[in-house]
Amino acid sequence: MGSGKTATRWLIVAAASLVLGLLFSHFNVPAAWILAGIIGAGAVALSTHEELPLNATFEKGGRGTIGILAGIPLAGVPLGELAGYALPGVVVALVVVGFGILGGLLLSRAEPAISRETGVLSMLAGGSSVMPALARDLGADFRYVALSQYLRLLAVSMTLPLVSAFFMMPADTGAGPTGPPVNPWMFPVIALVAFFGDRVGSLLRLPSPAVFGPLLLTVLAGILLPADWSMQPPEFFRIYAFLAIGWMCGGALSIPALKFFGRQLPATITFIVALSAACAVLAVPIMYWVDITYFEAYLATSPGAIETALALSSEGGAGPAVVAIQLIRLLGVLLIAGWLPHILRFLLRGRG
Repeated sequence: MGSGKTATRWLIVAAASLVLGLLFSHFNVPAAWILAGIIGAGAVALSTHEELPLNATFEKGGRGTIGILAGIPLAGVPLGELAGYALPGVVVALVVVGFGILGGLLLSRAEPAISRETGVLSMLAGGSSVMPALARDLGADFRYVALSQYLRLLAVSMTLPLVSAFFMMPADTGAGPTGPPVNPWMFPVIALVAFFGDRVGSLLRLPSPAVFGPLLLTVLAGILLPADWSMQPPEFFRIYAFLAIGWMCGGALSIPALKFFGRQLPATITFIVALSAACAVLAVPIMYWVDITYFEAYLATSPGAIETALALSSEGGAGPAVVAIQLIRLLGVLLIAGWLPHILRFLLRGRG
């Protein structure tokens, strides 16, 4: 297809994605801009029967910004606060990761067309915006991973407020955690880290350097720089990153890929329900272990949708346990995902 037609297709994608993103944001749809990008690019790719490859530099900057966004919460919580909840946080992370690995391996065994990496990355709960980028780096089917991750994110985000409304909230109604402010003077640094942080990741031989390089630099900046020198990207740059991930996934969609995902939908939904139930049960011992309310324990152990969980914890006056345990879980999931091929080889050594 000629460059003129390709440019026209991308103009249609951009316009449709902006309209959908604004609409989804207005109605507080989870992952509004990523979903808008997937739908916008996917609709054009499907209607023209030809994929829409994303510009490599544009995609790299988006993945780097996703790495920055993943690193900001990890840099924003004092190490002492995380250390106090380290053990229960590790237990929650192990349960969630164990479920993800088991579910992914069972899925790949039931459907040989799904690789082990694709199955596990689609089932790991946490870092949904990071998983498609990691899947692309690891050679997994990032389209299937994206669709599965955002189905889980939508399900958890929609049910968390409904379920948590039935639980007793903490007595104190503190302000709760807030995100770091946007510092306009830091934008050139943010852009440099987003587009060139992968070189640091490659130098350190990190898995998925385009994501983990910027993530590491963001955490280091949060530790070394003054608090008002925030690495929080401005809203337009966040939207750019989310659209880049959405366009990467949506532009690669095809009718066979959607039919393939549809065939696995019952298994994916079953896993989401089972994982949510397991995390709800896990919240009971965590409640007594950390001496918090079940409201806080339920939010702390929720399988993903960390933004929704933290927003509800702030609104309900929850203590630091929700933030600390969620961030420890997120860190564990990201580490597991980044080193997934090595971990699978270790777990499955000696098997055919």
